[in-house]
Amino acid sequence: MQKLSPSFSGALRTFSFWIANGTVGMPLLKGIDYSCIFEEPSALEQAYAIFANVIEMDNEGVVCNAKHAEMRAAQFIRSYVDENYTVEPEFEGWEVALH
Repeated sequence: MQKLSPSFSGALRTFSFWIANGTVGMPLLKGIDYSCIFEEPSALEQAYAIFANVIEMDNEGVVCNAKHAEMRAAQFIRSYVDENYTVEPEFEGWEVALH
């Protein structure tokens, strides 16, 4: 049975730590209080879905784009809390899919 790679586990753990302590997506979210996503489970779910859908690994399971996946999730969070923010480029369907 296959397991998640240590590289992916580490990227997910780090992303979770940054979400929880308010430092995810710097500098995009610097000074922005996004704590409301902890009160709206579907918003937090969407941020994690974007992170998981965007992240890529090589054939050995080594994560290749953790910062990009984090930034795309941060863009969603910013758009959730700031109605004047526009995500660029717009999300594609595969990025926001809930599996």
